Amino acid sequence: MRFNSVYLFATGILNATFGHTQTTNSSASALRTCTLLQSSLGPEIVQLSGAEYLASASNSWSLFNAGNKPTCIIFPEETSHVQVAMASIFRDKIHYAVQAGGHTAMTGWNTVQDGILFFFSHMKNVSYDATKDTITLQPGIHWGEALTALEPLGVAPLGGRLGDVGTGLLLGGGLSYLSGEYGFSSDAYVELDVVLVTGQLVTANATNEFSDLFRALKGGANRFGIVTRYEVQAIHTGTNDDKNWFGGLILYPNSSAEALINATHRYVTTVNDPRASILMAFSSTINGTDIVPSHILTLFFRGSALPPAIFGEFLSIPSTFQQLSAVSYLEANNILGDGSDRGFGQLFGASVFNGTVDQYMNAFRAWSEYTASIKDSLFGTVLAFTPIQKSQILAGRARGSNIMDPPLENYAAVQIQTQTQSGLLRLSAEVDSARQTLFNSIPPSPGLPLYINECDAQQNVFATYGRYNELRNTYAKYDPTRFNVGYTEGPIGL
Repeated sequence: MRFNSVYLFATGILNATFGHTQTTNSSASALRTCTLLQSSLGPEIVQLSGAEYLASASNSWSLFNAGNKPTCIIFPEETSHVQVAMASIFRDKIHYAVQAGGHTAMTGWNTVQDGILFFFSHMKNVSYDATKDTITLQPGIHWGEALTALEPLGVAPLGGRLGDVGTGLLLGGGLSYLSGEYGFSSDAYVELDVVLVTGQLVTANATNEFSDLFRALKGGANRFGIVTRYEVQAIHTGTNDDKNWFGGLILYPNSSAEALINATHRYVTTVNDPRASILMAFSSTINGTDIVPSHILTLFFRGSALPPAIFGEFLSIPSTFQQLSAVSYLEANNILGDGSDRGFGQLFGASVFNGTVDQYMNAFRAWSEYTASIKDSLFGTVLAFTPIQKSQILAGRARGSNIMDPPLENYAAVQIQTQTQSGLLRLSAEVDSARQTLFNSIPPSPGLPLYINECDAQQNVFATYGRYNELRNTYAKYDPTRFNVGYTEGPIGL
């Protein structure tokens, strides 16, 4: 691997300052490293206090991630700043974290106490290259910002379904209303600039010497380095005046839950039209001592109407509200709001189903019992199903495959979201125990990959990947000292 000049410059500073023998946290504290970095990069890039520091330290979507106070926050303006900082972190063995959109529900994955936080609010550019038909994203941009900026050009990146979500979604695979046609969001990668744990910068694509790293970053989350440039395939979605989709949302009463479970199971097992997309979310909010269910279906079809053969069963189920019309892609992505609300502790858990309707019914019963058992600690809970079609898997394979590598069959990614009471700063043992009991009662179907962006931190998602051995070998190649696993929080299993 080629070591570039910025990396050599950074390691030269460290060796001159600390010498080669000082290799532990005890001899090179986070504060000492931050002070050195502030001297070399400047006080705007490296901040130990101040208004921007405080706002960024508390930015996380989950309140459980908003209370930590990093020793310093790095606000990179270019990739070289990430290289210099990461080389210092590596040399001095400092704990660190990376925050792009801040939307993770995994506690500790995008924040750090008494360590160094990378915060990408100064790297938010997005651009379209019409000649290459690709979009380039910097890591700090959110999907809502990217879609709004590119809408006049009639193109969009494969991203998420809420505007507040950031580019970290790509590293976990990513699900989109376009996934049936184009695959997981990370399947649209063209080229990535990646800062490895040592501070070395590499550019990875599907055909160069870093092609193994390129594939590992399609589902490998934060374990393989810091991506500072995403070049992705542009999807021609049209402008806001082009109403190329039909759909919206439908709200259902709890009395329709069993019918919705049946319809969701049939959709997952039978629908193979890549133009169709749904997200079925069973939700409960807590109002005093009462549990108030309200179930939400978002459904879209790339066409002028909702085909009855695909959506007719959902449309026939008694509902309380419908908002269905011709919409632009931008409007489709705003149908559920932007998801930017803060102030609540957020937790996820993942499962995956390809079984009979009884598997879905059991999940609904277990989730309902879970919600009732801990309602005094909750603002609300969600049990959501996202269908993964064969067309989505084939689209990924056509672009070199991803590290998740699902088998060629329809299945449902299952998400359990827990939102605790406003202002609750810590997860109680009671809630944590109830969550683990719930996960054990709705085990994943064998042979299918869990979706890491919606998992619990204790779930070994990597072990469910079709290319798990390849993932582990790639990690060992690019981080032979296992620095990332030792010094930042993230998925287990490597």
